[in-house]
Amino acid sequence: MNEKKFDLGERFVDLAASIATFCHDLSNDFTGQYYGNQLLRSAGGAALNFGEAQGTNTNKDFVYRATITLRELKESRVSLKILKKINYGNEGVCIGLLDEVEQLIKITATVIKRKK
Repeated sequence: MNEKKFDLGERFVDLAASIATFCHDLSNDFTGQYYGNQLLRSAGGAALNFGEAQGTNTNKDFVYRATITLRELKESRVSLKILKKINYGNEGVCIGLLDEVEQLIKITATVIKRKK
C-alpha cells in the first residue's frame, strides 16, 4: 500500500481488501471477532458507498453517499485504533491501514466540500 494511486475508487477497493486480509488474521476470540467484524463492515461499507457515489446523477446525491462513506471511514479508524491499542493483529499492518484511512478521510472530506 506504499504506492498511492490516483484512482480513488481503486484505493477504496484496495483498503477494503487489505482490511479483509488483516481481519482474517485476527484472533478468533470474542474481541477479535467483534472488532474484526465491525471493521470489515465499515471498510466494506466505505468502498461500496463510494462506488455508489460515483454513479450518482446530482451533486446532492453524490454528497449524501460520500458523507456516508466518510462516516464509515471514521468508524474504521476507531476500530483500527482500538485493535492497535489492545495489540490485536499485525501492528505494522495496522499502522499502514490507519495511515491509508486517515488519507482517505482527508480526501473524501475535501471532495465533499468541493461538491457542495
